[in-house]
Amino acid sequence: MEFDVVQGDIAEQSADALVNAAGTSLEMGSGVAGALRRRGGEQLNEEATAKGPIDLGEVAVTDAYDLDADYVVHAAAMPHFGDGRATEESIRDATRNALEEADDRRCRSLVIPALGCGVAGFDLAEGARIIGEEIEAYDPEALEDVRFVAYSDEEYDAIRAVTGKAEKLEQPEDEADR
Repeated sequence: MEFDVVQGDIAEQSADALVNAAGTSLEMGSGVAGALRRRGGEQLNEEATAKGPIDLGEVAVTDAYDLDADYVVHAAAMPHFGDGRATEESIRDATRNALEEADDRRCRSLVIPALGCGVAGFDLAEGARIIGEEIEAYDPEALEDVRFVAYSDEEYDAIRAVTGKAEKLEQPEDEADR
């Protein structure tokens, strides 16, 4: 399916579902999880941790509380802190399972971050390529607006370049075409 790459804070996005870059414990500490927890409220963290732990690559769904969404899909692309790093398989599984879970809940829009590429230590360019492939390969029933969100300028540029979503520069008009 088609998707867009956008820049901004995932906690400021508006969608039916927001994807949290979670560890298997589902404890919402720093990075994407911390941003969602701060904006969504402590109840979000409490509900998430009550549903954990989950297996690597799996997802759990909570209410979005004070976020501008219906759901938060907690995608465990990385083990609990100190228990290892994200892998290609965990990122693929977490991405696919997040898409399926949102689609099963009849969500029309979803925002997903670079799962496993922050504190989980996976290479951003490689992770973005994997996530982009999984989104493009997904055949949705309800989903129609998927946004791959990047926080920083550097992350945004890297994701756009790797996923082929780089903006095309307008070609200058040739004098002969005027």
